[in-house]
Amino acid sequence: MHICLFDIDGTLIDSGGAGQHSILHMLEDEFQVAAPIEGIPTAGRTDHSIMVDLFEYFKIENTSANRKRFEAGYLRLLASNLKTHQGRVLPGIRDILDTLAEHEHVDLGLLTGNFEQGAHQKLTHYDLHHFFEFGAYGDHHADRNDVAHEAIRQIQLRHAPELLTQATIWVIGDTPSDITCARAIGAQVIAVATGVYPLEELEKCKPDYLFAHFEEIQPVLSLFAPPPVTF
Repeated sequence: MHICLFDIDGTLIDSGGAGQHSILHMLEDEFQVAAPIEGIPTAGRTDHSIMVDLFEYFKIENTSANRKRFEAGYLRLLASNLKTHQGRVLPGIRDILDTLAEHEHVDLGLLTGNFEQGAHQKLTHYDLHHFFEFGAYGDHHADRNDVAHEAIRQIQLRHAPELLTQATIWVIGDTPSDITCARAIGAQVIAVATGVYPLEELEKCKPDYLFAHFEEIQPVLSLFAPPPVTF
C-alpha cells in the first residue's frame, strides 16, 4: 500500500498570492500595523510559526485572543481573495489525483503548514477537496516535523497495524522543509520545483525523486503502480 501525503501551496496549487495578501491585509484590519516585512520566510513553514514571527516582528502580544483574531481575520479575507486572485491548479495535478484516487492500494492525505480551515478553503475553491479524507495541518505546530508526526498518528488511526508494516509512506512537496519532515517520519520523498525553490536547491536536499514539474504524469504514476497479482 502507498500512503501519499501532499503539500498544498506550490505543490497542488498556486493561489496567485491570495494567502500572503490575506495575511498582510488582516494585519492592517485586526492589529493596525502595516510595514515592509523582511526576514520572515513563508514557503514550507506552518501558519502557526509565521503568525508567531509576525507577532514578534510587530511587537503584538502572543495571546490566545490575538491568535484567534489572527486566524479568523486571515480566513475571512482568504475566502474573498481566492475568488479575485488569478490562481490555478498546477499542471498534471488533477490527472495524478484522479488516477491515484481510483487505486485501492493508494490512500491520499495532506501534510501542510496551512491552518486546517485555510487548507479546506483553498482545496474547495480549486475543487480538490474531495481527494483527501485526512490530513495534518499547521494550526498548532511551529515545526513542520511535528506536523509530519501528527500525520503518522492520523495514518495509524485509519489503518490496521499489520497493513502499516507493509505500507510505503510518501511526502510530496516543493520545499526543503517537505523533504526534512519526510525524513523525520521515515517517508519517501517526491520533490517538485513548482514552488519558489529551484530544482538545484531541492536537489541538494537529496529527495528520493525530483521533478521539475508534473506536466508529464506517467513518471509520477509509475511510482505507485499496483502490486503484481499472485496466484
